[in-house]
Amino acid sequence: MPATYTICGALIPIAEGYTTVDVQIEAERIGAIAASLPVVGTLVDATNKLLLPGFVNGHTHSPQFWQRGLIRQLPLELWLADVFDSSTRDLEKIYLGALGTAINTLLSGGTCLMDHLLPIPNYELETIAAAVRAYKEVGIRAFIAPMLQDQSFAAGLPEGMKSLALKPFPLSTGEVLAQMEAIITQFHEPEAGIYIAVGPTGFQRCSDELFAGCVELSDRYNLCRHTHLLETKAQYKLARERYGGSAVHHLYQLGFLDDRTSLAHAIWLDEPDIAILAETQSTVVHNPLSNLRLGSGIAPILKYRQAGVNVAFGCDGAASNDAQDLLESIKLGSILHNVTDFEYKHWITPRAAIAMASTGGFKGVNLADQVGSLTVGQVADLVLYDLTNLSLLPRTDPVQLLVLGRPAQAVDSVWVQGRRVVADGVMQSVDGDRFRQTLLHPAQEHSSPQFPMIHQVEAHYRTVMDLPECGFR
Repeated sequence: MPATYTICGALIPIAEGYTTVDVQIEAERIGAIAASLPVVGTLVDATNKLLLPGFVNGHTHSPQFWQRGLIRQLPLELWLADVFDSSTRDLEKIYLGALGTAINTLLSGGTCLMDHLLPIPNYELETIAAAVRAYKEVGIRAFIAPMLQDQSFAAGLPEGMKSLALKPFPLSTGEVLAQMEAIITQFHEPEAGIYIAVGPTGFQRCSDELFAGCVELSDRYNLCRHTHLLETKAQYKLARERYGGSAVHHLYQLGFLDDRTSLAHAIWLDEPDIAILAETQSTVVHNPLSNLRLGSGIAPILKYRQAGVNVAFGCDGAASNDAQDLLESIKLGSILHNVTDFEYKHWITPRAAIAMASTGGFKGVNLADQVGSLTVGQVADLVLYDLTNLSLLPRTDPVQLLVLGRPAQAVDSVWVQGRRVVADGVMQSVDGDRFRQTLLHPAQEHSSPQFPMIHQVEAHYRTVMDLPECGFR
């Protein structure tokens, strides 16, 4: 049972500016919001502090924690080859990667994440168990969507199945779905803050049968659905090659799109695709940093918002972001679009960005009716920011400075499901210094990774993308 807290003198945003209130947290929920409340439980002095609902890191890959600063700047399809060649096969590193991803998320304003996690082959259940152990230890709310596929790497490239002699995927569709169901029955614990979601990696390496099986499991167990969607121009070309038209329309026909579905990236969509996302109430998770690092493009986020599509923010994995700073993703994801539309009234304001990161993020994981706003009765996923921190001074507009500035170590306290998991900027259940020492001196030192796969696919990629035969890196 979580403790009871009274947060005294917190600054919160209201329709016309800000107000100072006390907030009581009782039995995991926000019990009261008002001025001069009686103190119950533990008193938390929130003088000179800003209180906001927790944000959602709507798309990440925690095992990529070990690939920060490792992968060269490459387009996604070539970058993936290097990622697969250097992915960890160490279960302890899976645990530590999830731990690091959770800590970085909490200390940048997030209380929830969607981990599109690539399991170690032949150790799928053990991989999920390692991540679950980390997330429970830290105390973050975590959705784990094991990355599912039943087709080979070659299938993800235009004309790849015709020209590339890469190994076929070793498991059948039935075997993949059976593993997924075993993961659900063993690890789905919403009451403990651990949620399993179905996570086909993307249409490019998944059969229709796999998507249909994921829909069936999602419906049977009431699970969220998560996948990559049209991240690159190559995927746009592949969709037309495979379906003769729109990948979005194809997923719609398969029944995969609904209000429990979140779609990472969604860059290369046409106007009819946007209408489908609005109709199905699907969520787009905007990952601006990885989109730019991989040269994938700029997602038409302003068009999505104007069409009524729910949009959330994500960091993506640390192999394509090199960080897990949610505030950084929110900042870039807000101002990047000012150059795509001269009508400045369409631009994303700081307060709109906060709503996208909180309410929009929790809508993307089907929890907006329970958590994601400063409302009496909602579950207390809350973050307190220190407005005396140098990065949030001088005192101008706190929300605007939080979003458009560069806050550093500004998170004072975090509550997840009413439990205080960060206090005075310090993790409460994890020894941060010991964790850093573990990363400085890993149990097993490895030589620099080798990247053989890229040499098998680069020439083909350049051909199908109409790039000159000879390039340089």
